[in-house]
This record gives sequence, structure tokens and C-alpha cells, in this order.
Amino acid sequence: MAPRISRIFSIVLLAAATGGAHADFTDGKLPDGTYHCEVYLLGMFLSLGDITIKGNVYSGPVTFGTAPQAYNYQMNANGEITWLGPLGGYTTGGNSISLTQATLDGPSFDIIMKQPDGAFTASTCTKR
Repeated sequence: MAPRISRIFSIVLLAAATGGAHADFTDGKLPDGTYHCEVYLLGMFLSLGDITIKGNVYSGPVTFGTAPQAYNYQMNANGEITWLGPLGGYTTGGNSISLTQATLDGPSFDIIMKQPDGAFTASTCTKR
């Protein structure tokens, strides 16, 4: 009986800790600013450019200069972002976005890109 109570108590603690660590994305927006995107590849960080967020609009990623146009994005209560326009190299040449997940730690978001060959690449975009 004691091991069963211990196991139940452990599950309740884990659920409470997970629930408390969940970020609050109820407003559906990332904090305004410029997010620098990088990928760790072959033992070094490679810059993928900057994405600028203002309200529910984004532009970029841009490596040099400014983005030619801005597009809307949506974020659900779980912090999953849907880009409502192109996203530079993430969505060209047969690439597509598999998932974008925001976090309030930083703040930042991770972009998981699916390549034409079926491989996945993850990059992190952190607010400057």
C-alpha cells in the first residue's frame, strides 16, 4: 500500500510541476522585438537571420537590410505559432515548417523545418 501511495504522490507532484512550468500564451502574441535565429550545425552556430515581431505581424528572416513585406502570425494558448506567410529559407526550395513552439524563457521560439529529403532541422530564435 505504501509504494502505491508514494507512486500516486509522485504523479501528482509531477503534474503540479509541469502545470506550473507551462508558459502563459493567452494573449496570443510574442513580445515585440527582433529575434535572432540560429542553428547548431557541425559544431558551430550558424545565423539564419532576424525575424521582427510587432503585435501579431512578423517580417523576415533577414540577414542584411530589411524585409520587403510583413505578414500576420497566430499563436495558440500552447505557444504553437502558425506563420500566415512565407518565412524565408524555412519555406523555400521544398522546405516547410513542421512546428514552431514559443517559450517565455528568453523569450524565444524554436522552428522545426522539414527538408525536401524528409530530414528535420531545428533552429532557435531568441529576442535580442
